[in-house]
Order: sequence, then structure tokens, then C-alpha cells
Amino acid sequence: MDNKSVKNKGPMVPNRKPGMRNAGFIALIILFVLIIYSALNRPSNLKTIPITTAVKNANNGQYSNLSVNGNEVKITVKGQKSATLRTYEEPNATLRDEGLNYNKVQVSAAPITSSSSTWIGILETVGPVIAIGIILYLMMKSAQGQGNQALSFGKSRARLYGNEKDKVSFKDVAGSDEAKQDLEEVVEFLKFPKKFSSLGAKIPKGVLLVGPPGTGKTMLSRAVAGEANVPFFSISGSEFVEMFVGVGASRVRDLFNKAKKNSPCIIFIDEIDAVGRKRGSGMGGGHDEREQTLNQILVEMDGFEQGQNVIVLAATNRSDVLDPALLRPGRFDRRVNIGLPDRKDREAILKVHFTKKPLAKDVDLDALAAKTAGSSGADLANIANESAIIAARNNHTQISQGDVTEAFERVAIGPERKSKVMTDKDKFITAYHESGHALVGHVLPDSDPVHKVTIIPRGGTGGVTWFIPPEDRVYVSLVQFKDMLARGMGGRIAEEIILGPDHITTGASSDLQSAAELARDMVVNQGMGKKLRDQVFKVDDGMMIDRLVHEKDFSDETAKVIDDEVEALITEAANRARMVIKENTKYLEALKDRLMEKETVDSKEVAEVLDGAKLPSKAKLY
Repeated sequence: MDNKSVKNKGPMVPNRKPGMRNAGFIALIILFVLIIYSALNRPSNLKTIPITTAVKNANNGQYSNLSVNGNEVKITVKGQKSATLRTYEEPNATLRDEGLNYNKVQVSAAPITSSSSTWIGILETVGPVIAIGIILYLMMKSAQGQGNQALSFGKSRARLYGNEKDKVSFKDVAGSDEAKQDLEEVVEFLKFPKKFSSLGAKIPKGVLLVGPPGTGKTMLSRAVAGEANVPFFSISGSEFVEMFVGVGASRVRDLFNKAKKNSPCIIFIDEIDAVGRKRGSGMGGGHDEREQTLNQILVEMDGFEQGQNVIVLAATNRSDVLDPALLRPGRFDRRVNIGLPDRKDREAILKVHFTKKPLAKDVDLDALAAKTAGSSGADLANIANESAIIAARNNHTQISQGDVTEAFERVAIGPERKSKVMTDKDKFITAYHESGHALVGHVLPDSDPVHKVTIIPRGGTGGVTWFIPPEDRVYVSLVQFKDMLARGMGGRIAEEIILGPDHITTGASSDLQSAAELARDMVVNQGMGKKLRDQVFKVDDGMMIDRLVHEKDFSDETAKVIDDEVEALITEAANRARMVIKENTKYLEALKDRLMEKETVDSKEVAEVLDGAKLPSKAKLY
């Protein structure tokens, strides 16, 4: 999927204006002053009565005790709880002037404020101050956190592995024996550096893992760290690049500084082509953020000193676009190619992924490995997982052979869409179309055998004719390519012969597109054209600016010859398919009838129905 974005989605420092923060502090100070003023001048809850009334009541024997403190008098009423009153004048002098009978009431100078009221007053006064202090502390801590975030913006985001209990080792990685042998030397470099330095050998600074997606490059890197028992820093190439110039270079410096402090260790950069593309091809020239990040990586790899024991592992599936300075000796000294697994490796990978899954005795992993030619380790893991999902959906206690087969077909050609309603006419046309593919592929001698034919819609297709090579292929010959083209045209030609040239349908759109792409690849990349035999032509699939600035590698006349060659190959393939189908029309009808009856026909039934079909005598095979 093309992962293009208009705006960078990396973390941003919050855009807070200083004036907003100052206004917040001013508001808190004003609130603090108001609370203090309110605490000091809060209205008293004490009762205030005239002193004459207090003296009169005391002389009448209503009070048993008077406690004087300043201008406040605490009275104790007989038979009731004590209460506090406040006089207008100085209590002692006023009490004498008003004629208090000291024989009837006891007057003392004891404090009148209780301990409970004292604590309440303290809390009422100090509590707001404490609350404001907590708020100020939280605000300062938040501001400090924002400052730390701003300072950490240029820090590396590499994840550190090495302390986990379940470490990955070479035993956990099935297949890729040659790649593991090359990487075992890296493990020795990290575990026994003196063994090599004593002989004057320099430890390689970088190892580049090259291979298609899903072949286990990341898993192998973690296995190297697990075998060597060293820390493992993992980061993606895209995590270096931000919209701000200089951030990527800063993160590179921080990553390599951390690695040097934790040496011996491994730095793993996944998808290094995100920052390692050839310089000078970007829109910003040498000031491009990506190129500055690459320059910093080059400098850091050159800056390793002897004895630091830091090795950079990088993975990519586009080594052709990497900058030459990144690939020169002294930076990435080793290159390990990790290809798609062969049959033996595929069986080993399947066994690893099915280890913790309950398998029925009838499951044949060797047969599954034979059918999955061209699959990566990730594809095989997906098949194992889909098998478990399908078995659970069918309420099976074990994964059966049927579950594995359905999972394989679901991953390879898409799930069945049985809910899609097809009319009898659509089934009729689809049956002829798929029978045409199967018949041509069955008859031509250099075509792969038919594995399955179905008129049930799967994925985005109305039906499928599935060809699987009997064994892994390293090379593909010209006659094999031509047979692929002919069987690809078989569906359209069958419609043309049965329905007539004016009634062909859109069912062959994907077949025609695949045939055009294959024919152009034969001419442009494989040098298999008649007029342009043994000549290849570069087709630039780089950035738009490359195609605008650089001239193409061939003239307009050559482009016209290429178009003619592609047209000739497709026309030849259509003619060969037409001759095969016309010669074996009865077999086409027989396979069509079987498909209308059963909807899906496997390889054995196809061979049974088409037994006796032969090549026409006038067919030009080559």
C-alpha cells in the first residue's frame, strides 16, 4: 500500500503562547490574595449583645460563669451549654461600671477559644494556601514536562531488546540455512572479539539483509542478538525522518551514542531504504531532511572506533535504490541475501508455525509445502493461523486436512463468495471461460498442471482456474512464458468460439491485463522479443522528478518496436489457444458440464475429463 501522507504525524511540541501561561499565574495570585483577605476579615459567628444586658442577666442569676478575654466574654448559662458574646467596650471596666454583682457570678480570665475551633480556624486559613501551592506545583511540573518533551524531540525512538526471558535464537528461525551461516560469523564477532582482533581482523561495521518482504529479515536480526546475548536496538528507517530539518540527524546521533554506551550491541534499522535512497533525487536537493539523516548515518558508521563492538544490521527489499556510499566497504561490509524458501525450508517453517496447534493425523505438511511454491515465511504463518481460525469456526477440536486446504486457498486466491448470487447465464459463461483456461493449460506441454477449477466467485474474480508448478523453479524458459500467455488467453478465446466474437464479455479483463504485463516483461526485461532479441530496456520507476529531468533510455522508434513485439506475442498466444480449443471442443463441453454440475473440480477430475485431449497437428508451438 502506498503510504503517502500530506502532513507529518510525528509528535509535536504543544504550541502554547507565553502570554496565556502568564495570565494563568496572575489569576492564581489574585485568587490567593482574595482568599487571604476573606480569611482575615471573615464575619464572626459570635453573638453580640449589649453589656448592660449581660450584667443584668448575671445579677439575676442566669449565668454561673463569665470568662473574659479581651473584648470577648464567654458566658455559661445555668443548666445549658456555654456561649460566647462580644461586648462593645473593654469587658472588665464595663462590668464594674454597670454594677455587676461579683457575689452572684464568677468572673475569670481563662481563654475562651476551644481547641476544636482553633484547628478549624487554622484549616480555614492555611487550607487555601496549601491548595494554591499544590496547583502551582502541578503547573510547574506540567511546564517542566513540556520542556522535557521539547528537549526529547530529537532523541532516538529505538526500542531496546535483550532483557526479555524468551530470546530468539537460530533454532527458532526455520529455513534460511545459508543466511544463518553468514550471520553466525557476526555472532562470533560479538562474543569473541579478541579472537579476530588478535589476528588484525576488523569487525564488520554493517551487515545488509536483502530479500523480499516476509522472508524473516527482522527475525534473523533478533536471532543474532539472542545468540550473541547482547542488547538489540530496533528502529525503522521512517522513524528518523520528520518534517523539521535536523531532527532525523539528531536522532541518529542519539541512537549511536546509546549503542556505544551499551556495547557490544546491535543496531537494527528496518526498511533502511526510507532514508538510504540515492542522494540528489529528492525535491530539496542536498538540504532535504532525508539526505541529512543519511549523511549523519554515514558519518556515525565511519566514526566507530576499534573495540566498541557495535554492529549495524539493516534490512531492505530495495537494495537497488540505496546510495553507493552506504554500500561501500567500511560501512555495510557484508551483504546477506535472504530469498524465498524452497520446498524443504517451507516444510520446516510450517512445522514451526503448527507446533503449538493441535493437528489431525491426516494433515500432510509436505504436500502443503509442495503447493506453496513462491510463498514467503509470512505467507506460511498466515496459512497456519487461518487454519486454526477455520477449525475453530467449524467447532473442530483439531485442525484437519480440510481446514488446512481451505486456509491455503483462502490465502492464495481469496475466500469463496458463495453469498454472491449468479444467474444461470453468468454460470454458463463462467464455466466456458474457466474450461478454456484449463483445456489450453492441460494440453500445452510446457504449462503447469491444473490444480483446481471453480466457478464459485473467489476474491475479486468470478471464477478461478488454478495452475501450480510441480516443483520450485529457478529459471523460466521462453516456451514456458508462451504457454503461460496462451492459457491466459484461453478464457477469452473460449467465449469467442462458443458465444461468437460479438458476445465476448468483461470476464477476461484481468486475464488480458496479466497477459499484457507478462508480454511486456518478456520484451523489455528478459530480451525475448523477435526483433529485439537479447536486448533489455530500463524503465525508470523512481520519483516523478527523475522522469521529468532524465531522458529515457530508448528512442520513440524503439518504443514502437516494443509495442509491436508485445502485440505479436499476445496475438500468437491467442492463435495457439484458438487452435487448441477448436481441436478439442468436445472436451471443453465436457468440462463445462462438470463445472455446471459440481461448481468445483480438482486436478484428478480435470485430468479424467480432459483425458484424450491433444495438440492440433498444425499448432505452432514456438
